[in-house]
Amino acid sequence: MKTAPALDLPIRLDRAYDLPLERQLVEQLRQFILDGRLTANTRLPSTRVLATALGVSRNVAVAAYDELFAEGYVVGRHGSGTYIAPDLVPLARPRTTISNGNPRWLRAQTADVAVEPLVPPGAIDFRLGRPSVAPLDPQAWRRAWSDVAHRPPLAEYGPPAGDPALRAAIAGYLGRARGVACRAEDVVVTSGAVQALDLVARATLTTGDTVGFEEPGYPTARRVLLTHGAQLLPLPIDDDGAQVERLPHGGGAPLLAYLTPSHQYPLGARLSVTRRLAALEWARANDSLIVEDDYDSEFRFDAPPLPSMAGLDETGHVAYIGTFSKVLAPALRVGYLVAPEPLRERVIQLKLLADYHTPGPVQQALAAFLTSGHLEQHIRRMRRHYAEKRRALHDALAPATAYARLWGLEAGLHAYLDLRPGLEPAAIVDCAAQHGVVVSGLEDYYIGISDRNGVLLGYGGLTVNEVERGARKLAEIILALGRRAAR
Repeated sequence: MKTAPALDLPIRLDRAYDLPLERQLVEQLRQFILDGRLTANTRLPSTRVLATALGVSRNVAVAAYDELFAEGYVVGRHGSGTYIAPDLVPLARPRTTISNGNPRWLRAQTADVAVEPLVPPGAIDFRLGRPSVAPLDPQAWRRAWSDVAHRPPLAEYGPPAGDPALRAAIAGYLGRARGVACRAEDVVVTSGAVQALDLVARATLTTGDTVGFEEPGYPTARRVLLTHGAQLLPLPIDDDGAQVERLPHGGGAPLLAYLTPSHQYPLGARLSVTRRLAALEWARANDSLIVEDDYDSEFRFDAPPLPSMAGLDETGHVAYIGTFSKVLAPALRVGYLVAPEPLRERVIQLKLLADYHTPGPVQQALAAFLTSGHLEQHIRRMRRHYAEKRRALHDALAPATAYARLWGLEAGLHAYLDLRPGLEPAAIVDCAAQHGVVVSGLEDYYIGISDRNGVLLGYGGLTVNEVERGARKLAEIILALGRRAAR
């Protein structure tokens, strides 16, 4: 049962109008019901309350309710009040239209915004970017929130750069885990990695500026940069990561270079130390900025850790982006940026204009989770958890090795399955979908035309059993299509 609504509906009764007051009231209430502003089973105010709020006699409100009752719009419930009829379905409200389809005040679209299609219920979803939250220690998580929950929220806005305790905890964690020598004041807390990149782009780019960008690369990052008017210079990927030696020098040097060196998105290669150092020297020599998105750096398996580019940087030419989306949960919407001082100060100003600050209670709980050591314990646990899924993926696809080879298993939560020539990725994606297995092609990850023949497999958010079943089915499909192509 719905309670009586607050009297904030825009009812306006005009005594100078020829129509009687009760008729004006009836027509306005009827319209609110028809367009869905008053929904079925909503309790209306009593006639006394309504009359007082509108400054009319109670008889006006009684007469209006009586007419709506006679027309079937409202029903009376003995001892309870007057309600909108339970079987009323509101009419579809007409959309507001603009006579000029391209108004002067609407900025020209510079990048498409993709909306992922719905996955059928019960499908095994190998799409990228989905971690697992199941192994999170519930007691440790509750303790992190307990102190926050027992305190009222602050009565003022927090600092745009983030909660000081969380900034200090992030700085300490990055020093231990990623070799990034930073202080709390070097960290800006953001609403995820995408906002961090957007803030950097806002602070640095003007329309037409060139940005070096991995090819293939992260589609959302590409769209962010294009939205700010960037011209993207593709950097091809090989076994050693992005070919940074292709970055021009001198007057043609890009202003920024966006890289995912820890686990290239989406092919999974790791940028070699030689190329990391070469990119840093390029940035220093050309006064350019490297945006290091340290994607999936926490999860490595067979390979030793490589130093972050921010940890190697000695001249202030790296902006380092990280997030808690993969190590904890995307729903938290918390990331961070470590940037040189001039950029950091500009970003803080822009953060204030964007959303002022990331929600305070979430920051406080995360600070408690980090300072207690639970985050690093959780990451160690997750490495074992994801390593088991990784083995399941590798073993289940082993029968198809004559037609497909896995790349990028050294780190991260996804892999690239390279297909033998003659096998069509689109055919495999479609056939897998028909069998309840969702995999992705590479088309959306390229600025230009894809020059690779393969599909992407994100296994982080699946159970081991789902990984095994989905990969076995995929292996069967590849074998069948491969043998057919050979014939």
